[in-house]
Amino acid sequence: MIVLKKLILILICFLLFSCQSKEEQHIPISKNPAEKSVSIERQEEIIDEYLHNCAAKQPLYSVERQECLDRGLAKDSTIAYLWQQKAMPLFKQRKYEVGMKYIDEAVKYNPERWQPYRAFIKCIFAKTYQEAIEDFQACIASYGNSYVMDHTYKFHIGLSYLQLNKFEAAQKIFEEDMEEQIAEWGENGLHHLDLFYYGISKYEQGKFEEAIEEFDKALKLYPKFSDVEYYKAISLYRLGREEEALLIMDSARENGLAGNTINEDNVIYESYPYQVRW
Repeated sequence: MIVLKKLILILICFLLFSCQSKEEQHIPISKNPAEKSVSIERQEEIIDEYLHNCAAKQPLYSVERQECLDRGLAKDSTIAYLWQQKAMPLFKQRKYEVGMKYIDEAVKYNPERWQPYRAFIKCIFAKTYQEAIEDFQACIASYGNSYVMDHTYKFHIGLSYLQLNKFEAAQKIFEEDMEEQIAEWGENGLHHLDLFYYGISKYEQGKFEEAIEEFDKALKLYPKFSDVEYYKAISLYRLGREEEALLIMDSARENGLAGNTINEDNVIYESYPYQVRW
């Protein structure tokens, strides 16, 4: 019983104090000219004092953590990273409107670093898909089709189109994105989510045989991917292959209940598009 209590306490502490995803760790200070009211060295000192030695020692969702960051911003309100750190826990609490005010400030002072992050938040967290598309399109225009949270800007635009029921547009941009990735990395460079959502864009248009082809490719990379199995089963059923569909749906349910679903870092906070809840 004592050991169990200790384990529970350790888990609680982890949840309270683990605040940064891998995308947020070791963020460089922006060299945006707008941020030079204080030297880069002084900004590093402020971040060290008010983030690492103050905010990071407080629970993630606490008033005390926010107060530490506020004191740092009082020293220099142009430090984009401190604004992002104010926003991040609010998004994880689903307080999107409050958090967006802060991430807008981060984008103002360092757009190259934080506009893609804001676009990601709009796509996966706030679910303001048209705004997400506009942000990502601006990022592509300025910086090219780069990556945020392990996926390309075009990937997230495709997700947003799916959620806006613009399935042909989603298919088109997924195809563009995958062609670019294959040209750079080869066929093995594709992610199972690329293939899953590309398949979904075809599934939603009634192209069930084509969708199954993409679902099968995804399953080669992630054989127990329950969400893929679920939509593959429906596609098979719609094609009249009922017995096969039932077998795959049984497998989907078993794998889903075992936790074999979308495995992105932020899935602990938000459901991803087309993710099945068993």
